[in-house]
Amino acid sequence: MKCLSVVWLFVVLLSTGCALLSPPKPEPARALLNKIPDNLPTESQNNVTLLILPPETSAAYDTTRMAYSVRRYEIGYFRDNEWAETPAQMLEDLLVSTLRETGYFKAVLVSQAVDRPTYQLRAAILELLQDHTVNPPVLRFALRLQLLGASGNPLAERDIRRDQALDQPTPYYGVVAANDAMALALREVAQFVVEAARKPGT
Repeated sequence: MKCLSVVWLFVVLLSTGCALLSPPKPEPARALLNKIPDNLPTESQNNVTLLILPPETSAAYDTTRMAYSVRRYEIGYFRDNEWAETPAQMLEDLLVSTLRETGYFKAVLVSQAVDRPTYQLRAAILELLQDHTVNPPVLRFALRLQLLGASGNPLAERDIRRDQALDQPTPYYGVVAANDAMALALREVAQFVVEAARKPGT
């Protein structure tokens, strides 16, 4: 019995020692979506306000995990690369920055800081995927927009899709392509929102 106890103690100490000597698991590389369009056309300011509603995301992308596909109809997530925040959180900041840059709105808000904003913008990320089923691989980004009036009545809707080729088939170049696709999409967002707000009756 004593021999068994000694053997068990040795096994425990050996396994503990191996755990202590094992190198720590490296932290995943965290990436940002932070590119906004260059040289946005500047508009004359109007006495209207815009509230950015918290963006929504389809379930597959409502995570900091970075999605990719190597086979049709299947999705995976990189082990060593992820987003610093969820795509929806990063999109909210980008929408605010971009629409403020247009100069069209008296204020662009992210909370109910006013009782009744003139317009509200609802956005939903439908896809944010590094697609390696094609050659060269592409970053697929899709966004759905809805501009609402002060009472929440829908005024205009648009789907925006951007497919951006990766310079190299790696997660990092997927991030670069995602930022490029986002900037192009944001330019279209700005155009859509301003044009919809200009229409008579809105």
